[in-house]
Amino acid sequence: MKDPYEILGVARTATAEDIRSAYRKLAKKLHPDLNPGDKSAEEKFKQVAGAYDLLSDADKRRRFDAGEIDASGAERQHERYYKDYAEAAAGRRYQSASSGFDDFAQQDDFLAELLRRREQQARRAPGADRSYELEVDFLDAVNGATRRITLPDGGSLDVTIPPGIEEGQVLRLRGKGTASRGEGPPGDALVEITIRPHRFFKREGDDILLELPITISEAVLGGKVKVPTTTGAVMATVPKGSNTGTTLRLKGKGAPRKGGGHGDELVKLKVMVPSEPDAELEKFLSGWTPGPSYDPRRDMQS
Repeated sequence: MKDPYEILGVARTATAEDIRSAYRKLAKKLHPDLNPGDKSAEEKFKQVAGAYDLLSDADKRRRFDAGEIDASGAERQHERYYKDYAEAAAGRRYQSASSGFDDFAQQDDFLAELLRRREQQARRAPGADRSYELEVDFLDAVNGATRRITLPDGGSLDVTIPPGIEEGQVLRLRGKGTASRGEGPPGDALVEITIRPHRFFKREGDDILLELPITISEAVLGGKVKVPTTTGAVMATVPKGSNTGTTLRLKGKGAPRKGGGHGDELVKLKVMVPSEPDAELEKFLSGWTPGPSYDPRRDMQS
């Protein structure tokens, strides 16, 4: 170990008050609470505390000055292996640092106040947050709802689902977590939302997607058809000559937007023929001949 006088920056003739003053000055600068995460400052503080522990004890200081003990407080009269010396020195350094800290805490108002504040902060710390997962129906996610979670302890938690919530969003319920160990407020409940798929609705951003089957006559002649939306069915017009893939846009029938308003519902038409043979339809089509300009595969010719 370094010479304790050098560590504290005082002469060998320094008085007890000089040593105490030098220690306080260095401790204020190097104390771990004032240098969080600084390993170098922490190690220097341990050295300062160890040096002060030795020099503030009149008997230890006398024996050190006389060469009877070394800077770690170990006796000098016996030869020792390095391993033994290192273990003893490490133990004494730890004890010195601890006793030096106690002395500093008792004698210095600044550190005493710092420790008092830390204790208050620990006492007032909030409880831990609790995490949950809640699966909701597609329509509840779009339109909003209130659902209840059953907790492991048998209690329950009512969760308000805001309209337009998306997959993976986390709702924070203030004060519904673990109680504080001290005087602080309880933690929060963090509820992650998962959404069950719908059998025919899908969502893309703020828009709702829907594939709507229509008959051949509706596709050819056009007309009014009933279209499902997330808030109930509405009537929409199928244009004459519609094909599979033709898309209708229902303004404002999508999911709520964060900034206000709603997205749209995009209705993709799908022309469907009867799954069972239809004699009348077959008879009609057998007598129909498309014009020479009509070729649905014209763009696929190589």
